Amino acid sequence: MMKKKSISASKASLVLFLCQMISALDVPLDSKLLEELSQPPTITQQSPKDYIVDPRENIVIQCEAKGKPPPSFSWTRNGTHFDIDKDAQVTMKPNSGTLVINIMNGGKAEAYEGVYQCTARNERGAAISNNIVIRPSRSPLWTKEKLEPNHVREGDSLVLHCRPPVGLPPPIIFWMDNAFQRLPQSERVSQGLNGDLYFSNVQPEDTREDYICYARFNHTQTIQQKQPISVKVFSMDSLNDTIAANLSDTDIYGAKPVTERQPILLTPTGSTSTKVELRGNVLLLECIAAGLPTPVIRWIKEGGELPVNRTFFENFKKTLKIIDVSEADSGNYKCIARNMLGSVHHVISVTVKAAPYWITAPRNLVLSPGEDGTLICRANGNPKPNISWFANGVPIAIAPEDPSRKVDGDTIIFSHVQERSSAVYQCNASNEYGYLLSNAFVNVLAEPPRVLTPANKLYQVIADSPALLDCAYFGSPKPEIEWFKGVKGSILRGNEYVFHDNGTLEIPVAQKDSTGTYTCVARNELGKVQNEVRLEVKDPTMIIKQPEYKVIQRYGQVSFECIIRHDSTLLPTVIWLKDNDELPDDERFLVGKDNLTIMNVTDKDDGTYTCIVNTTLDSVSASAVLTVVARPNPPFDLELTGQLERSVELSWIPGDENNSPIRHFVIEYEDGLHEPGVWHYQTEVPGTQTTVQLKLSPYVNYSFRVIAVNEIGRSQPSEPSEQYLTKSANPDENPSNVQGIGSEPDNLVITWESLKGFQSNGPGLQYKVSWRQKDVDDEWTSVIVANVSKYIVSGTPTFVPYEIKVQALNDLGYAPEPSEVIGHSGEDLPMVAPGNVQVHVINSTLAKVHWDPVPLKTVRGHLQGYKVYYWKVQSLSRRSRRHIEKKILTFRGNKTFGMLPGLEPYSSYKLNVRVVNGKGEGPASPDKVFKTPEGVPSSPSFLKITNPTLDSLTLEWGSPTHPNGVLTSYILKFQPINNTHELGPLVEIRIPANESSLILKNLNYSTRYKFYFNAQTSVGSGSQITEEAVTIMDEAGILRPAVGAGKGYSEILFATSPVMHTVRPTFYKVQPLYPRIRNVTTAAAETYANISWEYEGPDHANFYVEYGVAGSKEDWKKEIVNGSRSFFVLKGLTPGTAYKVRVGAEGLSGFRSSEDVFETGPAMASRQIDIATQGWFIGLMCAVALLILILLIVCFIRRNKGGKYPVKEKEDAHADPEIQPMKEDDGTFGEYRSLESDAEDHKPLKKGSRTPSDRTVKKEDSDDSLVDYGEGVNGQFNEDGSFIGQYSGKKEKEPAEGNESSEAPSPVNAMNSFV
Repeated sequence: MMKKKSISASKASLVLFLCQMISALDVPLDSKLLEELSQPPTITQQSPKDYIVDPRENIVIQCEAKGKPPPSFSWTRNGTHFDIDKDAQVTMKPNSGTLVINIMNGGKAEAYEGVYQCTARNERGAAISNNIVIRPSRSPLWTKEKLEPNHVREGDSLVLHCRPPVGLPPPIIFWMDNAFQRLPQSERVSQGLNGDLYFSNVQPEDTREDYICYARFNHTQTIQQKQPISVKVFSMDSLNDTIAANLSDTDIYGAKPVTERQPILLTPTGSTSTKVELRGNVLLLECIAAGLPTPVIRWIKEGGELPVNRTFFENFKKTLKIIDVSEADSGNYKCIARNMLGSVHHVISVTVKAAPYWITAPRNLVLSPGEDGTLICRANGNPKPNISWFANGVPIAIAPEDPSRKVDGDTIIFSHVQERSSAVYQCNASNEYGYLLSNAFVNVLAEPPRVLTPANKLYQVIADSPALLDCAYFGSPKPEIEWFKGVKGSILRGNEYVFHDNGTLEIPVAQKDSTGTYTCVARNELGKVQNEVRLEVKDPTMIIKQPEYKVIQRYGQVSFECIIRHDSTLLPTVIWLKDNDELPDDERFLVGKDNLTIMNVTDKDDGTYTCIVNTTLDSVSASAVLTVVARPNPPFDLELTGQLERSVELSWIPGDENNSPIRHFVIEYEDGLHEPGVWHYQTEVPGTQTTVQLKLSPYVNYSFRVIAVNEIGRSQPSEPSEQYLTKSANPDENPSNVQGIGSEPDNLVITWESLKGFQSNGPGLQYKVSWRQKDVDDEWTSVIVANVSKYIVSGTPTFVPYEIKVQALNDLGYAPEPSEVIGHSGEDLPMVAPGNVQVHVINSTLAKVHWDPVPLKTVRGHLQGYKVYYWKVQSLSRRSRRHIEKKILTFRGNKTFGMLPGLEPYSSYKLNVRVVNGKGEGPASPDKVFKTPEGVPSSPSFLKITNPTLDSLTLEWGSPTHPNGVLTSYILKFQPINNTHELGPLVEIRIPANESSLILKNLNYSTRYKFYFNAQTSVGSGSQITEEAVTIMDEAGILRPAVGAGKGYSEILFATSPVMHTVRPTFYKVQPLYPRIRNVTTAAAETYANISWEYEGPDHANFYVEYGVAGSKEDWKKEIVNGSRSFFVLKGLTPGTAYKVRVGAEGLSGFRSSEDVFETGPAMASRQIDIATQGWFIGLMCAVALLILILLIVCFIRRNKGGKYPVKEKEDAHADPEIQPMKEDDGTFGEYRSLESDAEDHKPLKKGSRTPSDRTVKKEDSDDSLVDYGEGVNGQFNEDGSFIGQYSGKKEKEPAEGNESSEAPSPVNAMNSFV
């Protein structure tokens, strides 16, 4: 029954504890809220329990507390009230409980020793501090004592006692000499924990008179010194000498030599001892032993292991240190001192006690009226501490009663509290080793709800991440929290939201539609309050192009990309890291907007590069590895082993492969005997192999080197191996490529390839040369020659076969028997010519020749073939002879026929045949004559169209250069071309072969015709020549003669001969071209184009220019030309764009020119400089303006005098001096197209230059040509097109050949000049 009650009581305590956790209010740490709420006092700062003060300074005893209203302070000293007003030396700081005791103005610290306690009190309770024990520090002097010198025998142990004065706190001890140098310590000499200096055994070097113990009192920063201690060590040798000097020879004397001793313990004494230490402190155990040799100390824990990570050995392992000890560290610790003579041990029994420590300290409790709660105070210790409760600093047993309070051991239970239940409770847990004191208040509050989160606070989150919307609140009783979205939204519920106890609304996965205004409402029985916050959901930051793994060769360049996409309202920052650290401070690293470039890559750049993109809301990163590769480092440590006569084993150590695996090793050798400094290929092995068995040749002084090869390339060669000279031997092989070829008809030249130096296998290399005539029963003839590669046998028959062999030999003997080869003595010229030569003509350009072979005996050498010599004697159509050029065809081998291509038709040829051997050609066969038949002729040499009239054209031509037969006639075909480049009906005329001109009449005026002209023989028609020409508009428009011939199209017009033939062709009717605009010319730059044209028609026409992008269906753009000028500048064009353009005249029934196409120049990458702001330009313009002003004044004076000047002469001669513009802002076109090329615009099949083939200009067509001004190519134009060249250069007119017209370069050349 008692057991059941106990269980029920424990369950009740648990329930009450849970109720406390659920019911108690947490007061947010909001400064504004804390200022408004009433709160019992809380101690925030106090002095330590054991407070040792410096007696030379003022004593400050701290006590700080907070509360609402602010608390007042009082003190007790030694358990009674301490009235600070009665002591002039004691003051309390304003608004604080801290005491200041003035010692420096006559007070004594000893008078204020005692136990102090502070109380902080307001209307809701009282909090108390710990008991603060005040003690002044002490640093007393050493008591005077007479110290006798220490005389010690060498090898004995010694303890020098320090015995420092008792101070507060205890001093720090150390030993020094008179020079204030610390005395050296070791396993033999060391200081104990008590400050004594221990010698396990003394040595003569320990003799000194200044062993001084110092005590340092840190609190008062003073050092006290003990009187020096003298130590004198006597060695056995000196002791024996002293005894011998004081004893007679008859006395027996002697001292034992230094004897080794087993260890004994100097401290602690005995075999066992005890040690008590408190939990959490540092446990120090010490064992110091005497003995010779010096003992070594070892520590163990009986029945267990020394704690890991908390055990340390100090003072040469004489001190065992265990930090942060706990009850588990209790036990027996054994120290063992051992030397070669034995050992000794000591067992220290350690007991770990514990001052009280908290398990659960009482916590402040904020309750609403009528609520329940508990204060729990749980502590542990060894022995177990006693728990006692106080209320407002008074033992709870005698404190005022509170019906809502019930004490149950370490717990106080509160039920249905009221505001008067507010108080501060103290829990005291104490045992013999100390105490714990903790204040915890119970604050009963009745407060309406308050929302502490700022109104309209903005929260920004990334899409698909959680959103936490705060609603920090306070109220008593604890308010209920509800959330709404929007101004009139419904209450938020459901699994898509999480509602936290602190009022926070969590949206686990926020989406873009989660953006909006959210309202939190806090309610309790005392009121209601609400607050709005805003949520914005941003697009996540993404790396859409991540850096990629790179492999780069050393000294190359590498780039990592990091292209990002982010919310437009967020500002990203990009950081690059190398191996998770900052990039090296190196100018080789170039960080761009979306990439990282590393120039001149080195090995240290190898690593992982990370691109980190940060915004205020999120962070993303991506990494890539950079591997720097290079040629491998050379192998090293070459070693030769297993040396034999014909083999050796070579081994090596590979060098660094530099991140690219070694594929193979190449082994090379040097023959220091025959070819020093020359390295030869020996062999190669896989990259995984580091040894190789090498085959050797005799009589070679070998050195080897190894080259490593990876994907990048070959390493530097290794250092050469040691040299290895092989023994001599007979040659293993004979010379190669043995040949016998005569250089003269009566000799035989025997040649061979000599053996290399290492192939000789020994000294004295020679050759045995042997020969005999083949198929004749002769003996071998032999001769031994030196190390050469040729031997000549004289007096041989002409071209007979010989058997030949060459054998190598050296000082040790002959090589194996060589194989025989067949050679021939020298050749002579063939003796006879081929016979029965026959020729068969296949067609006008090809013939076949036959001959009989010559007897082989007459060849007198190797038959190489036959040569056919042939040449053209004359053309049958032209009886004139010319220089004879012979042609040669060679037919290899024993052929008896061949083909002769490329013959000219209708010609007479001769040929002969000769046989050929290695010596040369034999005699020629008799010449053979043959003829080729007729063929078709070549094209006429030229076709000229001259003397155009309204309805006629004159044609002139030249006969074919190669008629290839007898001409029978000429064929002329022609057809008209209309404005849309369509061809009319084709008319054909046959003309006798003896004619060279023709007049075509009855043609349409102002019409373009295309002509096709070719010659004929009896075989057929030859290739044709084409031309185009235009009949004129009226008689006044007849142009001066111009010439054109040959390839391409032409508009060249010539004076004509009398009419020979009249033709009346029929074709489609063509609309008259009067009036007309022709020769539309464009000169384009980057953003503008100069348009010029020629006009024929009524005066005072108003022109316009239409243009658009070529190939586009957009409407034409129209620009009006000012006045009647024949040029215009189109501006604002797009660089590198093809445009179409045409020119029209207003009021002429929509008449306009044909279209022209031009292309603007590409955009210039160079930086443009505004020269208008340059000082030199401004100065130059001022000078030019001044010169123009002077020129105008002079012109005005000359005009008044009736004189003339070049410009005025031009004005007198021409009514309209307007000139086509060729200059724009960027430069001047120095050349201008010919005005005679108007008809070129109508040619349907020709593109390119619009200049006539003879590049001439007629004066009549342009009264104001650039040719008439200056030098023709130097004229310049202003931006608006007005001509200024005539004012700036001299005028020199040079007559052109024939018609006095000057040359006008083409627009293409003008563009080249401009660029």
